[in-house]
Amino acid sequence: MTKVVTGKVRVSYWKADTGETNKLNQKHEFGTQIIIQKSDTETVSAIKAAAKSAIVQKWGDKAPKNLRNPLRDGDTESKQDGSPMGPAYEGCYFMNVKSTKRPGIVNTKGQEMADGAIKSGDYVRVSLNAFAYSNAGNNGVSLGLNNVLFVEEGESLGGGRSSAADDFGITKSAATVSDDDWA
Repeated sequence: MTKVVTGKVRVSYWKADTGETNKLNQKHEFGTQIIIQKSDTETVSAIKAAAKSAIVQKWGDKAPKNLRNPLRDGDTESKQDGSPMGPAYEGCYFMNVKSTKRPGIVNTKGQEMADGAIKSGDYVRVSLNAFAYSNAGNNGVSLGLNNVLFVEEGESLGGGRSSAADDFGITKSAATVSDDDWA
């Protein structure tokens, strides 16, 4: 059993709707980083069980030592520059999930969501598949992204950048002005 459907998780580095080209392998990939509360023991246990199943499927009872674990600890990991992960990661695990196919992305009514409707910081549920890999001496488990269910909007994790509408004092009602109003 390698499939997991998470509880409510938070997304960061959101590229699951439009994707981007992976600079290492030149493949167009759709992905995100999911942030999972450590207190969500049901999701954490399901991910660990799916990872274990993937390991057994690939190597049986002879798994290599030092396998890379997909779950990373937000309390102890640091960014590449050595700085802490930040407050959004405190008390959480996190992991990167991706696919070469665009995931289905729906709201709680089952309606497809437009590209750009979800942003880093929002809350979702995701469907994932665990798989074990062995690549040039690197062995581990990763989880592929299947589908996304938007749950609720969250505070942006985009580095505090303001929106264009905010910078120019545009209200939602003013933003609906037609081109004819400028003539």
